[in-house]
Amino acid sequence: MNNLISIITPNFNSEKFITQTIESVINQSYENWEMIIVDDLSTDDSINIINSFCKSDARIKLHKLKDNCGAAVARNKAISLANGNFIAFLDSDDIWLPKKLEHQLNFMLLNNYLLSYTSYEIINEQGEKTTKIIKSKVKVDYKRMLYSNEIGCLTAMYNQDILGKFYMPNIRKRQDYGLWLKILKVEKYAFGMPEILAQYRDRSQSISNNKVEMLKWNWNLYKNIEKLSYLKSSYYTVCNIFNKLLKLI
Repeated sequence: MNNLISIITPNFNSEKFITQTIESVINQSYENWEMIIVDDLSTDDSINIINSFCKSDARIKLHKLKDNCGAAVARNKAISLANGNFIAFLDSDDIWLPKKLEHQLNFMLLNNYLLSYTSYEIINEQGEKTTKIIKSKVKVDYKRMLYSNEIGCLTAMYNQDILGKFYMPNIRKRQDYGLWLKILKVEKYAFGMPEILAQYRDRSQSISNNKVEMLKWNWNLYKNIEKLSYLKSSYYTVCNIFNKLLKLI
């Protein structure tokens, strides 16, 4: 396999976690990748940490935004710079397991899948495993995804060669959800791998605060990005929150 995989990583003040994130990419069994890190005007030491990796590994590339624009702009800038046949996503505080790229690329190539995702596990802010595992569904389509975002951003990969480049809607939160919905209007299904190949770092605040944020940003996505009616936007917002709460149980 000679396919180049472009890894999209936005960074903002992630000095506590970025080393682990980059090392999880360097330790991949599949080596034909480029990691494009776009910094969103960080004020901590993460830039120096990233630069040290760039000097030792030419596959790691850093681009700095001139203004603080949010994760959507940072990710979209990275996508615009991507040279890969495939595009994958990894945030600056999350971790991939060593076989992630190899196994997922094989899964896509063997089955001719254009958009895929995997199961993943939750770690706490200190990097310790919790008992929570998010199991991937076998496949999802656009309608199913309206009920709940089933694709963990840190596990997603799409075939840029065939689909072309897709960009995230320019919203502060839920922009990855918007991207999957956008792709699923063109590609009928996204396919899930049952294998756990990534670790999501839970840095969330209280559940009640998360619910309020989810209400606001899911509504914005449905109504203003997906152009759904008031009634449908309300319905899917409630469904999404209900499904999220079920995953927390």
